[in-house]
Amino acid sequence: MASQRTLEQSASIPHWLGDGDVPELVEGDGVRVRDADGTEYLDFISQLYCVNAGHGNEQIADAVGEQAHRLAYASSSKHNDVRTELANRLAEIAPGDLSDVYFSISGSEANESAIQIAREYTGANKILTRWRSYHGSTYAAAALTGDPETRSHLERYAAVTGVTKFLPPMVHNSPFDGDTPEEIAEQAADHLEFVIKNEGPESVAAVLTEPIAGTSGAYPAPPGYFERVREICDEYDVLLISDEVISGFGRCGDWFGISTEDVVPDMITFAKGVTSSYVPLGGVITSPEIGRHLREEGVEVGQTFAGHPVGCAAGLAAIDEYEDGLIENVRDLAPTLQSELEALEERHEAVADVHGRGFHWGVEFADPETGEFFVDPRVDPDADNPVSEVADEAMERGVIVGTGRPASMLILSPPLIATEDDIAEAAAVIDEAIGAVFD
Repeated sequence: MASQRTLEQSASIPHWLGDGDVPELVEGDGVRVRDADGTEYLDFISQLYCVNAGHGNEQIADAVGEQAHRLAYASSSKHNDVRTELANRLAEIAPGDLSDVYFSISGSEANESAIQIAREYTGANKILTRWRSYHGSTYAAAALTGDPETRSHLERYAAVTGVTKFLPPMVHNSPFDGDTPEEIAEQAADHLEFVIKNEGPESVAAVLTEPIAGTSGAYPAPPGYFERVREICDEYDVLLISDEVISGFGRCGDWFGISTEDVVPDMITFAKGVTSSYVPLGGVITSPEIGRHLREEGVEVGQTFAGHPVGCAAGLAAIDEYEDGLIENVRDLAPTLQSELEALEERHEAVADVHGRGFHWGVEFADPETGEFFVDPRVDPDADNPVSEVADEAMERGVIVGTGRPASMLILSPPLIATEDDIAEAAAVIDEAIGAVFD
């Protein structure tokens, strides 16, 4: 039996805590982690879509130690050599002319910083985000989040105003009725334009969106959608912010997910993969115009640990690792991962759709007779959910995967170092897990 710890056995309270025991992970190497009893798991969710370079990377760990010995901390209000070096490297790999970096600590704080910057720069107050999105779980980031599990929980006590939602550009289970992906892209973009016009363009500061959905299903937008969104934002003087907390740093086969759409946003938010999550770090990459505005007007607020030197050292080492073949590995093996998952759709009637990009994929389940979710956790959160059971079965067999928002799908997001054999092993275990629940 894998090592588990009940609440009574630990003073540490896990986040996203539900019923049951919690695994106690103590070691990691490459694409695998081990618990306190020595049970090994293939980590096909990169823990939280974030350990992109894999566990036990010596180059990143050494960079962290060296920086901690040299200078463990420098105030976020000061310049620092490693912080400046990382900002310059981020500007080099960012799309288009994005060139200025405002550091934070986490992805939630990166998104909060981005909307604060957008409101100050434009003088407008409203931010548009899509339903089913996830942008963080602090109060302001939860207001941006379209996923009701997070937003509604926090808004029971305090709502944050100034955020309006628009419908997501999904092809499977779409809120639009186009016959082709291209028609859905056009309808979804028209809908976004309607929302901007209905809210009043002069009141809208920015559209904040994930280029490839993160926890809400790993679905990419249909062809042409983001090009049209860029045109709409330009027409109405609205900033476009790409949330790259999950999709950045090689996850989708390029440095940033928006680069796979050939669109340049006005800002990019990042965290997670920037350090392969060896040290917390996040931030915002802005256009030169926005960066110039911030320098001229000043920044009145800050975060103590933003741009922490140890985190920046980890970021530089992680970027070196991504440049040294990891992003190329994603490009080479993404078709293998896709084909293995599509084979699950062919073998199991309960698998309704497979979608994703790079090393970030969703496997969606639905009743083959009705096309509806077996259980919709948004409507009936207490019902037994067979999709969650599949994830549990996979973990019992040694493969960790995620469940999406809502938990009608599995999310697979392996470290970028995963091999063809790792992919085959994970797919075989998931195949068995689906069979154990549905067959």
